[in-house]
Amino acid sequence: LSDVKNWKLKYADKEKGTKQVEAYIVQQYISNPFLVGGKKFDLRIYVLVTCFCPLTIWLYRGGFCRFSNKRYNSDASEIADNLIHLTNVSIQKTGNYDKRTGGKWDLKMLRIHMISRFGNSRVDSLFLEIQNILVRSINSVKDAMINDAHCFELYGFDILIDNSLKPWLIEVNASPSLSASTQGDYTLKSNLINATLDVVNIERRSNTDQKSIRGFDLVYHDNMENMDFPRRDSKNFLGGICDSS
Repeated sequence: LSDVKNWKLKYADKEKGTKQVEAYIVQQYISNPFLVGGKKFDLRIYVLVTCFCPLTIWLYRGGFCRFSNKRYNSDASEIADNLIHLTNVSIQKTGNYDKRTGGKWDLKMLRIHMISRFGNSRVDSLFLEIQNILVRSINSVKDAMINDAHCFELYGFDILIDNSLKPWLIEVNASPSLSASTQGDYTLKSNLINATLDVVNIERRSNTDQKSIRGFDLVYHDNMENMDFPRRDSKNFLGGICDSS
């Protein structure tokens, strides 16, 4: 925290007396999302960074899809209908919300569904591309992150797939919500928390050379050989079986 405070003070002194530049956010609406049952969805994927120097990234195999309540409609007259265009649970709860499923689908189920439509090879390429997006995103900001050898961060990545099977990064959430609204949610997130603590290895009880730990797979390390991205020949893990033992 002291480092952050010092940086802010230094930055404020540097900018004093200069004209402030107005900030803008540039966004693009993806009007051709890939649909399941006629409904729009996005993916929540979990990534654990145990160190920024050297950068060390772990990818969790489990995750889920969040669906809209209404069938997708790109007509301009429906653009203000959040139940069509936004998949956030807090928004979908205001509509015809399914409390049993929470409007969610396990990532493994999505992968199986897509394989049945497009085949193993195409879906493997898609999920590997998603995996590489996650790694490149963190790699792009690593030099701006304050590194503390005693800290780690769990991120929640939100990904949208369009109808040409191109993945788009929507946002990255630091310290994503781990509250559970369904039994499936509870199982996923409790296993995620347990696996995170095992990877972080606070009590130094496990072998630090492991590359797969309870559903987490080491997908990037600055010191690993052949870790150049983008990678087209590496193994993708998303939607695989998570070992909770």
